[in-house]
Amino acid sequence: MQIFIYIMIFVFGLVLGSFYNVLGYRLPKKQSIVFPSSHCPNCKHKLHFIDLIPVLSYVLLKGKCRYCKKKISIIYPIIELLTAILFTLSYYLYGFSINFGISIVFSSVAVIIIASDIRYLVINDEILVIGGILIILLLGINGDFKKVLDLIINGVISFLIMFLIKIIADFVFKREAMGGGDVKLLTLIGALVSYPMSIMTLCLSAFIAFPYAIFVYFNKNDHVLPLGPFLCISGLIIYFLGINFNDLMQIMAK
Repeated sequence: MQIFIYIMIFVFGLVLGSFYNVLGYRLPKKQSIVFPSSHCPNCKHKLHFIDLIPVLSYVLLKGKCRYCKKKISIIYPIIELLTAILFTLSYYLYGFSINFGISIVFSSVAVIIIASDIRYLVINDEILVIGGILIILLLGINGDFKKVLDLIINGVISFLIMFLIKIIADFVFKREAMGGGDVKLLTLIGALVSYPMSIMTLCLSAFIAFPYAIFVYFNKNDHVLPLGPFLCISGLIIYFLGINFNDLMQIMAK
């Protein structure tokens, strides 16, 4: 029975991951997520069911559009697989519970932001707002109003810290070092994992992004790095590992 549940959740994650690709592709461009129906961004040909099976269609079509043979971005199957894995991991850790709901909401927000920021350097405010509201509602449904208050307080403090870091970094580098969307994303992450860990998230993301930053510096003229995906990856690592600030300080003190 458990194996069946894991399979269903994984498949559900694949399907939602396909939809999150649509959100990540269309929302930054202010396009409808309903119309027109799914189509090739190159030749505009309408895609049929056989073209839209998560991951499998990409493999069968060898990463190319069936109609114009244009290469399909590897981002599509990665987002689908990542969503499925995160949903399955959420069930493994929390079972069917309020925490499971919070986990898949956070995972969904992170995946959509990765899909949009890596393409357009855009983090949509509405995704963060909807995610935050859903998490608060889930905690409210559970009657855990202390956690709701803690979440809000951690979010506000995280925002103030990150906004200050942004101001200092912008001044030092004489350019926008961290976008407003990154600050808001760290606000949501900080609300979930605590404001001290929002700072750790920023530090970890810089560490993870360093190899890619070197590549961008030597191979691209604009030297623009999408920070959102690395913040999401770092936030997910800290969230799923359950790392808290006190434990981290104890480890560092040894």
